[in-house]
Amino acid sequence: MRWVVIDSPIGELSVGADGPGVAGPAAVGGVHFGRHPAAAPPVAGEHALLDSAVAELRAYFEGTLTDFTVPLAVPGGSDFERAVWERIARVPYGEMITYGEIATGLGDAGAARAVGTACNRNPVPVIVPCHRVVGAGGKMVGFGGGLPRKRVLLEIEARVKLERDWLSFG
Repeated sequence: MRWVVIDSPIGELSVGADGPGVAGPAAVGGVHFGRHPAAAPPVAGEHALLDSAVAELRAYFEGTLTDFTVPLAVPGGSDFERAVWERIARVPYGEMITYGEIATGLGDAGAARAVGTACNRNPVPVIVPCHRVVGAGGKMVGFGGGLPRKRVLLEIEARVKLERDWLSFG
């Protein structure tokens, strides 16, 4: 996997992707908070998919992109974790869902902690938006990147959503 590191409002962010090959087409397979040990600064044109992923992440942080389109190849995970990640990927931009709501939707209302563990193991945070998952009553709890990063991500989305909703009234 080739990794690049970019600056963002939540600090350095590393993005990893594989090129086309035996495992299939090129796909993003990892997002890492901070500098991944194998990451380098992006070099335009060196890896087309990473160029696209970096451009999409920058647009997301600028508030001009609300839905990622880069192909993903999410490695690993149990069947339960993959089900949680698939559910998280469907949470609309600027909205939140609780760990308990995901657990209930997956058929086990008592599995909220297991949902939290699955969120923490999400290999592509931000793109698969585990920051949109909150505790009961909207409480800000748990995030692999730390609560300050979670807060910034939610604030970006809330601001952009409010601006877009406001403009739609005009």
